[in-house]
Amino acid sequence: MKNKLKVGIAGYGVVGKRRREAIDQHSALKTIAVCDKVLPNDGVFSDGVRYYTHYKSLLQEGLDVLFVCMTNDIASEVTIAGLEKGIHVFCEKPPGRDLSDIAKVIACEKKHPNLRLKYGFNHRYHDSVRDALNIVKNQELGTLINIRGVYGKSKIISFDSDWRTKRELAGGGILLDQGIHMVDLMCLFAGEFVDVHSFISNSHWHHDVEDNAYALMRTADGVVAMLHSSATQWRHRFQLDIALSRGMIILSGILSGTKSYGAETILVAYAEDGDGGDPREMTMRYNKDDSWWDEICDFADAILNDKPILDGSSLQALETMRLVYRIYCADSEWRNKYNLDDKVPTF
Repeated sequence: MKNKLKVGIAGYGVVGKRRREAIDQHSALKTIAVCDKVLPNDGVFSDGVRYYTHYKSLLQEGLDVLFVCMTNDIASEVTIAGLEKGIHVFCEKPPGRDLSDIAKVIACEKKHPNLRLKYGFNHRYHDSVRDALNIVKNQELGTLINIRGVYGKSKIISFDSDWRTKRELAGGGILLDQGIHMVDLMCLFAGEFVDVHSFISNSHWHHDVEDNAYALMRTADGVVAMLHSSATQWRHRFQLDIALSRGMIILSGILSGTKSYGAETILVAYAEDGDGGDPREMTMRYNKDDSWWDEICDFADAILNDKPILDGSSLQALETMRLVYRIYCADSEWRNKYNLDDKVPTF
C-alpha cells in the first residue's frame, strides 16, 4: 500500500511496544512516532521513528491513528485529545479510572462521527474464546445456564511500575486492571446482568485498591455468573466454565506475554442420558496467539472501509466499566470506604 496510515503510540512501554509489533506488520499502517515520559528527551530512533516525552508533542505529527497505552489516570485525556485532533484512536483497557472518564470520551466521540474509536479488550480475539462463543451462539449445546470465571495473578504490581497500586492513578485494583477482561467476556456470553452481589477486599496486600473481588450476578432471564478476580492467585490462572443445557465448555489457560497462565485449551463436554456424570469430551489446544494481530486488523479495516467497531466499541467499554463499578458498589463497606457513589454518574 503506497500511502500508509501514519500511526503514533502514546505510552511506549511493554504494551505499546507489543502493539507496534502488530502495527508494523500491517500493510496499511506505519508507526512514525511514539511518546513516553520515561524517555530521556525528544529524538529519533535508529529506524527513523521519532520519540517524545509528552503526548502533546506526539499529536503535532499529523497522525491518522493514535494508540493510547497510558496509565488509567491519563488514558481518557489522551483519547479525547486525539479525537479532537481528528485522529482515529485505539485505547487500551480500561478506558479510564471510573465511569466519568468514559462518559467524557463518549461525549467527545459523538462530536466526531467520522472517526473510529476502539478499546483493547484483547481476550475477545483469542481463538478459544471465539470458538466457545460460536458454540453458545449456535446453541450446539443448548441454552446457557451459568458461568464461572477465575482470573488471577500473584500480585497487583506488574512490569516495572507500581502505579497500579495507587488509587489516584489506577482507579481500582485487580478487578479493574485484569478482571475487567473476565467481566467483558461474561457480558459477551450472557448479556446484561441485572442483579449484582459482591465482596471486595484488600486484606492481603493492603494497597488502597482491591486485591480480591468476588461477585455473584444474574441476568433477567436467570443466567447466573460467578467471578473471582484475584491478586493472591499464586499459580496464575485463567478459567471460564460455561454450563449449558446439553453440555459444558471449559476454557483453561490463556496465551500471554508472560507465558504464566499455562496452555490455552477448550474442553467441550457433551451431556447425554446415562453418561453418569462422565460425559464424552473433546479437548483442543491452541499453540499460537494471533489476538493482537487480529484486533489491529479489525481496527484498520473499520478505518479503511468506514465500518462500525463491532468488538471493543465505546458503548461496550461503558457497559463493562459500569458492571465493574456495580461490583465495587455492591459491597456496601467498600462503597462507603472509597465514597464510590460519587463516581457512578447517570447516563
